[in-house]
Amino acid sequence: MPSGYLDFPRPLAFAHRGGSAHSPENSWRAFEHAAGLGYAYLETDVQATADGVLVAFHDKTLDRVTGQPGRIAEMAHRDVAAARIDGTEPIPLLEDLLGAWPDMRFNVDVKDAPAVPPLAEVIRRTAAWDRVCITSFSARRLRATRRALGRPVCMATSPAGVAAVRFGGRVAAAAQCAQVPVSIATARFVRRAHARGLQVHVWTVNDRELMGTLLDLGVDGIMTDETVALREVLAERGQWHPRQAI
Repeated sequence: MPSGYLDFPRPLAFAHRGGSAHSPENSWRAFEHAAGLGYAYLETDVQATADGVLVAFHDKTLDRVTGQPGRIAEMAHRDVAAARIDGTEPIPLLEDLLGAWPDMRFNVDVKDAPAVPPLAEVIRRTAAWDRVCITSFSARRLRATRRALGRPVCMATSPAGVAAVRFGGRVAAAAQCAQVPVSIATARFVRRAHARGLQVHVWTVNDRELMGTLLDLGVDGIMTDETVALREVLAERGQWHPRQAI
């Protein structure tokens, strides 16, 4: 195993973008809420500014979330930092999130190629090798991140890797988990992934009944915006494993 990221008791509960059903997505308030609930895993996204600062933000542009115009990769960090999520919340840096909760683990979705070099630098500076899992919809970005890091961390499969699990084929040796939408998380897919030594994490699941159905299928993790609901479902099943804060 290249890292200890996945060694927490399963099923893993991921606060998707911090848990955006309760607070603005990818905001300090969202992450703090999930931490207060006892979540061990936070899911977030990263973009890089023109001057190489790594922010926890989903979109390539500020518009949808902040109401301000601008493509993050073309803006200086000082200008991005002036924007506010939902008009009120500052945009966090991934490095600050890692520092704020040294006992928590982060699922990091690399949303754009400029984010790769600063992500590698942040992981090195914070020595977060066992605290991050890297995912992306782009196999190219996953390969670039792996090269930039220079040592193993937890990696999710690329879309091609997910297809390999579904239809038969080779999955990259670096992958430790398959992170998939609900439509792909069938009993057959879970069996095939497990046969390849991969955990299965499903996104984004906000319905309580569906959470239970997926857990019955044997999925290893659920990503949700409804962090309170997932905690309650897992607690009712005796499967809630809160982190022990340090």
